[in-house]
This record gives sequence, structure tokens and C-alpha cells, in this order.
Amino acid sequence: MTAGPQEFAARVVGWQRTHGRRGLPWQDTRDPYRVWLSEIMLQQTQVATVLDYFPRFLRRFPDVKALAKASLDDVLALWSGLGYYSRARNLHRCAVAVVTQHGGEFPPSAQQLQTLPGIGRSTAGAIAAFCFGERVAILDGNVKRVLTRVLGFDADLAVATNERALWDQATALLPHHSLAQAMPRYTQGLMDLGATICLARNPDCLICPLRELCIAQQRGEPENYPVKTRKLKRGAQSLWLLLAHAADGAVWLAKRPTPGVWAGLYCLPVFESREALQAQLPVRIRARLHDAPAFTHVLTHKDLHLHPVTVQLPVSAKTGLEGAWFAADQWPGLGLPAPIRKLLSQR
Repeated sequence: MTAGPQEFAARVVGWQRTHGRRGLPWQDTRDPYRVWLSEIMLQQTQVATVLDYFPRFLRRFPDVKALAKASLDDVLALWSGLGYYSRARNLHRCAVAVVTQHGGEFPPSAQQLQTLPGIGRSTAGAIAAFCFGERVAILDGNVKRVLTRVLGFDADLAVATNERALWDQATALLPHHSLAQAMPRYTQGLMDLGATICLARNPDCLICPLRELCIAQQRGEPENYPVKTRKLKRGAQSLWLLLAHAADGAVWLAKRPTPGVWAGLYCLPVFESREALQAQLPVRIRARLHDAPAFTHVLTHKDLHLHPVTVQLPVSAKTGLEGAWFAADQWPGLGLPAPIRKLLSQR
């Protein structure tokens, strides 16, 4: 980068004021609850999806005290479909901690915020910068991309020492003056640049306010940044699902164990093979099983090949499995994995 840190910060702040994103429901607020909720929801999730969930969540749980009072089942039910359900479990744990340990008020510094469940360094920085004007950096995926390109930072971020070095450089670039106003706009500006201009593929360098400062652009290779050599290895897993249903629309569901796939959610009974599924059922039920079409559900780290096996039973039937019958008007309100909800809705 050919200019000083203050010119960099001034450009980001000035651009955000005139060209940054507007109208997102979590913007222009100093409410730590709303900022925290949006930051957690936006992890690994597209803005368009969060725009649907965020207002619904606020209607049901308008503040941290309401969320802390809720049951985990209620939280998971409202989160159903967003994926990465450990976020919802940590969200509830964090709300309880804020209420019981901090009197219902979020701590006013990034260092304190990081002690809460599910709040990492970047999320803590975002809350502290937006809500308390603290001079503290964030380093989510979008911001890493902007900073590594502008700085020409080509060290491998899969190496912890290199990531720490980028954190140090991100901190050095922060504004120094009028922090209460500058830090929220600067932080939002970096996020907006990464989301709208400094894209992973085909970045729009011609209209970027940092174009003259950007080393990656000068080298003609912005898409080579950031550098991270260690890729997540994808896997695959096959699971068999017992879809036991009654004539009145009731279905048999059980809560998934923690940890594991879909931990804490209600789900059809899951088995590693069809043989294992069949072995768990009384002999009188086995002959009535029917194999429905298999389908694949894609997770970040692996593909789940799901094989539904259906059977119609009276609600008085004893399946020999953990779980219970849930009526047709009950199961839609439960926290269900997205593919299970879709499967049941198609019946």
C-alpha cells in the first residue's frame, strides 16, 4: 500500500458515507443485541437468507432477556433452515450468560465480549466498533479479502502466525479520531466493499475507492488473494431415515444427540444402514417398510446421501425406538433440520 493508514481509513469512511449499502435492518443501530444477532446469523449465510430470518427472530425475541428466557427448543425451531445449528445453541447460551453474568447488558469492550459463548474475535470487534465506538479491528471473510489485496499480503493464512500478522496490520489501519462516528462507518465500509466491489471472483476494481492504494490491483492479480493453502476436505455420508407416519398426519420424531449431525434438533430416527434400521424395529413392522427415493443434502464439509424408509402405523403402535408421535399441527413448530422439514412437507 503506497499511502498511510489514515488515508486508507479516510477513503473507506468517505466511500461508505456516499456509496455504502443502505437499508439492511441491522444497520444504523447502536443496539448490541441486534448487531450481535445479525453477526451470528451472517456467518456462513447469505444476506438474502438472513433478511428473512432476522425480523422474524426479533419479533419473537425482541431483546436479550426474552431470548434468555426462551427454551432452546423454541430457539432451534425459529432457527430451523438457517443451518450451522451450533450457532443457535451458542446464541442461547450467550443470551443466558449476558443476563445472568452481566445484568442483561452486553459488555462494552471487545475483550470482554470474547468471553461470551460463541463470540469470537471478529464478532466481538464488530459489536464493540458498531455499538461502543471502540478502536478495534474485524477480520471476517470479506474484510480479509479487502485487506490482503490492498496490502499485498501474500502470506498463507492457514498458518496461525500469518493470521496474527494480518490482525496486527488490520489494527494499524484503524481510524484514530472521532471514533464514536468513524468506527461504525469504517467497519461497515470494509464489510460493504468486500460484499459489493472486492468480490472473490471478478472484483470491480475500476470503481473501488482503494484502487490507487491496492497492491494486488497494481500487480494485476487481485483474485490470488487471500492466500490460504489448507482447504477443507469434503466427505460423504449415507444415512437411512425412518419416516413412520400415521393416517392423521402424525410423524415419529426423536431429538438428536449432542454432539453430532443436527445435534439438539428433532429428527426422523437416523441409522447408518438399512439393515440397522430394520433390526431396530419389531418383526411385524419390517415387512411393511417402503423405500422412498433417496436424495442428497449438501453441507459445507460433506454431502449427506439420505435414504428415507417409510411405514404407516397407528399412533398406538410401539416402535421400540426413542422418540414420540408429533401431530400434524405440532411438528412444523419444532426445530427440524432443513432436509427433514422439506421431506415431511412433501408428503
